[in-house]
Amino acid sequence: MPTMQNGVAQTYGDRVLRVNHAGEHGAVNIYAGQILLARLTARDMLAELRTFKSHEEGHRSVFRNELERRGRPRCRSYWLCGAGGFVLGAVTGLFGRRAIAATTVAVERVVLRHLSHQLDELGNRDADATRAVSSIFAEEQEHHDRSASHIQTGSFWPRVLSPVVSASTEAVIWLGMRL
Repeated sequence: MPTMQNGVAQTYGDRVLRVNHAGEHGAVNIYAGQILLARLTARDMLAELRTFKSHEEGHRSVFRNELERRGRPRCRSYWLCGAGGFVLGAVTGLFGRRAIAATTVAVERVVLRHLSHQLDELGNRDADATRAVSSIFAEEQEHHDRSASHIQTGSFWPRVLSPVVSASTEAVIWLGMRL
């Protein structure tokens, strides 16, 4: 059932596209912050981080293009996601490779769960939104898996960062779906 926003009916697919667009903007900025500080703390990860950032820029474009095609504005949380993402990336980049990897794993774990849920909910109701969400899934899984390979079981950063980053990511998605 469509909801109203600024007097305009908005479908579930519209909301998914808007929140995913904002989330991808946040992800681009997480990697930008990490790249900035990884020059000092994790130079060996720079190529991977640049690749991931490039993927996220492509994902952001997928959602932006579909929003433009529908004549829908971006999510009100867009700039919050960008600023928060950059701060998260810079702080974790400061702490080096394991903090960077733990952050990516925590974010992507939440994102992958939400993408799966979105695909289930969209079903056959919105083929264009389903196609957009499906198109990014494999690269998000790759980011998770490659980053997980940098983490040692039981290490400090995943124990500290995972709950905070996961809860923050969940909160941003929840907020974005309601703005």
